[in-house]
This record gives sequence, structure tokens and C-alpha cells, in this order.
Amino acid sequence: MTAARRTLGFSWPALVALAALAAPRIALHDLDVVPEGTVVAALLAVGPPLCWIAAVVWRRPPRPFLTAGVIGVLYGVFLAVGHQVFWDSSLGMDAAGLAGLAPGAREALLRGAAVVASLFTGAAVGMIAGGFAVLLCRLLPAPADPPR
Repeated sequence: MTAARRTLGFSWPALVALAALAAPRIALHDLDVVPEGTVVAALLAVGPPLCWIAAVVWRRPPRPFLTAGVIGVLYGVFLAVGHQVFWDSSLGMDAAGLAGLAPGAREALLRGAAVVASLFTGAAVGMIAGGFAVLLCRLLPAPADPPR
């Protein structure tokens, strides 16, 4: 058994797969395929973290908060990469307050800020999901023989 599986309750490929559940939303949102405020947009935003919570509650890892947090950080990586890939079609913006900078420097600054914001967002979503997972793990009885 690997250290990740002992500590987080899942293998690294499983953690990445759970985080990847949110990847379709990144592309669909950045390309304006799914408009904000619709039921589909809400399902794409809330569905993956609910799946993370369900997986953690089902698996009962030793550290459920940490497990969901790691999934969230991995999601943040997907988010950062997705925003960079779809930059020109969705986020490539001209920041008026940065007009004094050279275009290349302005773009580098904005892209860097987008990466930091994406990683922070992923970590925050993971921590919120982790909080719910911990709460549910305490409230719901554990299965007689949890799968490992």
C-alpha cells in the first residue's frame, strides 16, 4: 500500500480522476457554451464537489479533510491549465489599470494572477468539500467493513 493510499484513502490516479470530474465545466464555462445562471451551469459547478464528498464519505480515509483538500488542489491545477488553454477565447482581457505596461508584461502578469487565483479557488473548494465530508463522516455511521 502506498503512502498516498494510507494517508488519503485513494491512489493518486483516483485523486486525479476525482479532480478531473470538474474539467468539463472549465472548458464549457470558458468557451461560453453553458451560460451562467442555468441549471446545467449549477450542476457542472456543484456536481463534482458533491462527488468528492460522496467518495470520501464512502471510502472513509483516515484524513477526510486532507483528502478533499488534495482533490481541490488538483482541481485548481486543472482550472489553471484550462484557463491558460482557453485564454484568448475567454479571459484574454485588457486591464486598463495596467495600460502603462508593455503588452507582453501585462499578459504575463494577468496570466500569473489567473494561475494563482485558480489554485486558490481549487484549494478553497476542496477545503469546503472537506469540511462537509468530515461532518458527514461524523454524522453518518461507518459501513461495517469499509472498502480499502
